[in-house]
Amino acid sequence: MNYKKLLIAMTLCTASLSMNASTDDFKYTDEKFADIQMLRYKVTDFEKLTLRQKILVYYLSEAALYGRDILFDQNGAYNLRIRKMLETVYCEYKGNRNTDDFQAMTTYLKRVWFSNGIHHHYGCEKFVPGFSQEFFRNALKSVSRKNLPLQSGQTVDKLCDEIFPIIFDPTIMPMRVNLKAGDDLIKTSAANYYGTDISQQEVEAFYADMRQKGDPEHPVMYGLNSQLVKKDGQLQERVWSTTGMYGAALSKIVSQLQKALPYAESEAQASVIRRLIDYYISGNLKDFDQYCIEWVKNTDDLIDFTNGFTEVYGDPLGMKGSWEGFANFKNLETTARTEKLSQNAQWFEDNSPVAPQFKKKECKGISAKVITATILAGDLYPSTAIGINLPNSNWIRKEYGSKSVTIGNLTDAYNKAAHGNGFEEEFIADENVRSLIQNYGDICDDLHTDLHECLGHGSGKMLPGISDDSLRAYGSTIEEARADLFALYYLADAKLLEMGLTPSKDAYKSEYYSYMLNGLLTQLVRIKPGNNIEEAHMRNRALIARWAYEKGKEKNVVELYQQNGKTYLRINDYEALRQLFGRLLAEVQRVKSEGDYKAAHDLVEGYGVKVDPVLHAEMIARYNQLNIAPYKGFINPVYTAVTDRNGHITDVKIDYKESYEHQMLRYSKEYAPLPFIN
Repeated sequence: MNYKKLLIAMTLCTASLSMNASTDDFKYTDEKFADIQMLRYKVTDFEKLTLRQKILVYYLSEAALYGRDILFDQNGAYNLRIRKMLETVYCEYKGNRNTDDFQAMTTYLKRVWFSNGIHHHYGCEKFVPGFSQEFFRNALKSVSRKNLPLQSGQTVDKLCDEIFPIIFDPTIMPMRVNLKAGDDLIKTSAANYYGTDISQQEVEAFYADMRQKGDPEHPVMYGLNSQLVKKDGQLQERVWSTTGMYGAALSKIVSQLQKALPYAESEAQASVIRRLIDYYISGNLKDFDQYCIEWVKNTDDLIDFTNGFTEVYGDPLGMKGSWEGFANFKNLETTARTEKLSQNAQWFEDNSPVAPQFKKKECKGISAKVITATILAGDLYPSTAIGINLPNSNWIRKEYGSKSVTIGNLTDAYNKAAHGNGFEEEFIADENVRSLIQNYGDICDDLHTDLHECLGHGSGKMLPGISDDSLRAYGSTIEEARADLFALYYLADAKLLEMGLTPSKDAYKSEYYSYMLNGLLTQLVRIKPGNNIEEAHMRNRALIARWAYEKGKEKNVVELYQQNGKTYLRINDYEALRQLFGRLLAEVQRVKSEGDYKAAHDLVEGYGVKVDPVLHAEMIARYNQLNIAPYKGFINPVYTAVTDRNGHITDVKIDYKESYEHQMLRYSKEYAPLPFIN
């Protein structure tokens, strides 16, 4: 569980936007709608790749894009039909396009594109449409029937009758992922990983039986690549493979991977691609494990990629993998930073405040690099991670290691677009703290990501007999907290100064302040009034910040104070705060290692869920005055293969001019092999 949505829009206290902000001719910011700011990322040095490498990137990018509709369907069984209905009206409507209804529908469509479905990409709540049912029904009747997702014999009215409750009724499928304690998480989540007539208890029993019958030493990630349904009263898996569910899309992906094979940089890389193809064809999770082993061992090639059912945040029980893909190449200059960390992994493990029985005696195969992303797809697009650590299988990590990356050109895009819009002045009263963040914030943000991905997720060990999903709905939050705490604890260590990774012994304070400000105060702006914190990464940050705040109260380590009627943060003892992070890291690692579900429940529910309504209202009011979009996402570059008269590729051109609207409509036309109902 290590593809980190950790700082999806960068830490709020350091990432502020100016619509024309740029330090070169490249325009990093684009359109803004709802609560979203669109950005662009630059694929620096793409032109320096060899032709062979460019062609490899091209086919890997094509393979990534063909998985888009899988994620739409995973996020909700009605998403593909709803998207098609919206797109058809958007493209064909002949009425007045300046009305409030049409404009509201346009914004709704852009949000659906961004979130790969009708639920918010981060908060998971269903969007509230600002257009009327009457308008949309009449608009659908005015467009071409052949471009609507009509089933055999179905009228437009019947289609509306079926789909409109899903769009307009707030009581139907209100949450894509529901993590509320006490609820049946399967029946109350709209994600399309389970049949509608299945309970949480049935799911847990089904996979518990699988685990009991499986290999205890090398367990596959049960349920990762399937939809669980009930047929004739019996539970069974619809496996995602070229001949199973999502077969049309996976066959397209396999075709592009086969085209990429001749351009592999090494036999090791070719073996990775072949293993992935084998897995997509068989749907066998043992084949997936073999692919993961080959992938984690392949560290020498410049080009790299991921493609598949990977992260489990979209499943309330943390088992089913959402589809994602991307391609990249190594940034040789900045990779030196992460290599220093990976080369010293054993030192960090040995000196961790974690109890000895939960530490790895030998850190194997931990590699780290800074990469340049060339394409983003599936659950990494348009909203994406800035750091990655894979594979997620604990036994593979133990025996073969893990591969960590920081996506350098994405963090660079955030930084280039981040220029003063008043955020720091509004939420940080102390000028010395603002100066600290301005001087060291970017450096320590990157280091936090490196430590989180490279060492945090690669640290610690599970005790024998503890399964990967023992913490159930709290597993993702606990895992993110574990990696964050590892990074926070070591950011302040003299070892980083000795290694030349931090410019000053006080630099870490910029990240400590930013993290606590976010976890205690400013991330609240992402939550609707009256709601609790639902998303795993937000719960993680709240858990850490609130726990440290509460445990440090007696000695006034961290305080919230009032000035001119506004709430501010003050850290009075940074070293004491570090020790608190270390204490919590030790406990969270114990919880993870022992599979202590009750302790996980108490930590998350006690510190990571509830929201102070008064403080919440204040944060929203202050934030709204700044007119900043709390969420950011990216528009992909466009790659065009240049061919000679014989069809041979002679070059691959890259272009950054495609609009968000055009890109989304083009993807829906060119990379949509799935039926509307799967």
